[in-house]
Amino acid sequence: MSPMRRFLSFRDFDWGLLGVVLLLSAVSVLEIYSATLHTKFVGFHSRQILWIAGGLAVMFILSRIDYHRLLDFVPWAYGVFLVLVAAVLIPGIGHKALGGRRWIKLGPMLFQPSEWMKLILILMVARYFANLGGRRLTWPDIFKAFALVGIPMLLVLKEPDLGTSLTFAPILVAGLFLGGINLRQSIILITVGAVLFAGAWSSGKLLKPYQMQRLTSFINPENDPRGSGYQVLQSKIAVGSGGIWGKGAAKGTQTQGYFLPIPYTDFIFAAFSEEHGFVGALFVLLLYFFILMRLIQNAQTAADLPGSLIIMGVVAVLTFQIAVNVGMVIGFMPVTGIPLPLMSYGGSSVLFTFLALGVAMNVRMRRFVN
Repeated sequence: MSPMRRFLSFRDFDWGLLGVVLLLSAVSVLEIYSATLHTKFVGFHSRQILWIAGGLAVMFILSRIDYHRLLDFVPWAYGVFLVLVAAVLIPGIGHKALGGRRWIKLGPMLFQPSEWMKLILILMVARYFANLGGRRLTWPDIFKAFALVGIPMLLVLKEPDLGTSLTFAPILVAGLFLGGINLRQSIILITVGAVLFAGAWSSGKLLKPYQMQRLTSFINPENDPRGSGYQVLQSKIAVGSGGIWGKGAAKGTQTQGYFLPIPYTDFIFAAFSEEHGFVGALFVLLLYFFILMRLIQNAQTAADLPGSLIIMGVVAVLTFQIAVNVGMVIGFMPVTGIPLPLMSYGGSSVLFTFLALGVAMNVRMRRFVN
């Protein structure tokens, strides 16, 4: 067997990581089934199975394409998807639903460019910082990185889609940190960013009124229990009522009684915690911990800097989404509509996660290439 064939063997595939991912996906399907059992959304678990199967297929395909070729191609993909994200904002092209214009309708299907943009940004940021060769970052380098991520971020925020736009930020932070930003530059950026954010917030021009309300209502949800604080209050009740062992599958009073909002998407962790208690919630969090630690280990053994940057970009996005979603359902974070990876129902979210894992597997399978 030639060396290159050895490098591309599926024996180098991270089967342990895939096993945990599939276990978490199975938990997702079962919880979606339970959460939608007595609702008009019954049957959504079958769709989730199809999305997971499709995600597995594209993950294996993407793992076979050399990530260096992906990095060569990504500037073109970045340009195309930047146009698509901008096109979503145009009436007649962008499909409006749920208060936002975030999709492009392709026949019977809805295509959300912003979800794909996350993966493209991971590759684009990795390419950008790898091309700097590990040298000390200058202010022009930092400003270019901000523009690279900031332009699509502002376009997505304009849709409006606060949740997805926020997931772009950890990609930039991970790139700057691994790219070699120093402490002085970090302090200056944090200070300037805080001042600009405070000024934009007070002017009311940064976010729409309902978005600002969503970002602050979690602090004192009791002030508006039937309005902006409703989701947080019902979620906290669901999590707390689960106790140690939970009430059992399809027996959650908050979930089955229609008190918990959208329990199969944004608040699926609350629904799962109510039905399976602290022990079940801890089990899911341990699965996430294993996935993240395994990815970090793969980043450490990557053959080159671009590979490490790609995997750590994936880790940054997944960590951010997990922390924000779990924090949201227990009242520690604002409600931003960020899905829980591999758990929340939704084709765009499932496909992005499997695509991101496919790129990470891609790097791992080529870790012995010199």
